[in-house]
Amino acid sequence: MNILHTSDWHLGRKLYGRNRYEEFQQCLDWFVEQIDIQHIDVLLIAGDIFDTTAPTHRAQAMYYDFLCRVATSSCQHIVIIGGNHDSPSFLHAPSEILKQLQVHVIASVEQQAIEDEVIILKNSEGVPVLIVCAVPFLRDRDMRLVEAGESIADKERKLAQAIAQHYDDVADISLQHQQIHQKTTGHRLPIMAMGHLFAADGKTIEGDGVRDLYVGSLAHVPASAFPDAFDYVALGHLHVPQKVGGYEHIRYSGSPLPMGFGEAEQTKIYHLLSYHDDTIHIENIPIPVFQRLQMVRGNWQKIEAAIQVLCQQEASIWLEVQYTSDEIIADLREQIDALVENSAVEVLRVKNNQTLIPVLASSEQQERLDELEPLDVFNRCLIQHAVPESQQDDLRKSFQHLINQMTEHDQLAE
Repeated sequence: MNILHTSDWHLGRKLYGRNRYEEFQQCLDWFVEQIDIQHIDVLLIAGDIFDTTAPTHRAQAMYYDFLCRVATSSCQHIVIIGGNHDSPSFLHAPSEILKQLQVHVIASVEQQAIEDEVIILKNSEGVPVLIVCAVPFLRDRDMRLVEAGESIADKERKLAQAIAQHYDDVADISLQHQQIHQKTTGHRLPIMAMGHLFAADGKTIEGDGVRDLYVGSLAHVPASAFPDAFDYVALGHLHVPQKVGGYEHIRYSGSPLPMGFGEAEQTKIYHLLSYHDDTIHIENIPIPVFQRLQMVRGNWQKIEAAIQVLCQQEASIWLEVQYTSDEIIADLREQIDALVENSAVEVLRVKNNQTLIPVLASSEQQERLDELEPLDVFNRCLIQHAVPESQQDDLRKSFQHLINQMTEHDQLAE
């Protein structure tokens, strides 16, 4: 049995206002090819299918077209869980129809009973071959009751405990199915879990859209939260491929495309799992670069030399430039545009650190608001209003808690 683990597609995501539909389509086409080449039996997609809770019609069309193509391939089952970027109501709406294509969608814990998260997959002969504990993104409001006077630390601790308890519960249910099957057939069914969460000590990268959602240990889940019953844990949410707590069987696949220039140099992968004779072999399969991203950083001499080299390559390159020198260049953007003129290099962002002063209303401010993360703006407000450093950390945690609540809001729910 061959299993493909991927996550965090973020279909519809833009990069500084630039649409990426062609890039997403190439990636999905490549996945369809891989499913045939690797003889994939089960596809696991661990959340954040879409970038927003209200995906565009084009992003939706790409999603459904992909599912239909995979349904006619060698792949017998697709298991999808909702992520924090996904709309639970949108993902759940066609779930009964998608079951006819052997596509199993678990959008959120509020959509079904916990027993429904434990899915027994069968082969073409109707014989059970795998148990999947498809645990979606566990929202704070779905996991616990809020109590008056709670501190941020209380919320973090109680949420982590509730998440661990939820995995214990689905593990108990899956073990019951496993024991019944083993008594009946003499064969042991493997158990795989899925999740969309932030594991403790997880690696993030600046600009990946995940890093700034967390401050301190906010909602970090330790590896100990996953019971020993799980033969493999397929995680999503963090865009950097990585193991959790040093465990071989608990992994993030990472995003298939770089979500920002901070991921430009990162090798994207998916996990190929081969299960034979009660043993799982895990292989990292590299994903091609469909649109090259490049970041150039330094003083003007370094930037100019690097851009000249890029322009000579005659390849489509999206570029971010970070100017870090103390020397002020008033027409920096104009000079950069002149360098890339008549080339295949397109400059998507110029960040001039000389203008990054902590006063939003400065007349010298050259940044656009869409180039700033919410935490960047909040930090500048803290400085502008002379908030004591001793208070800043707690205020950042409270601010990020509010941001989390906003991003979890389902715009398509009634």
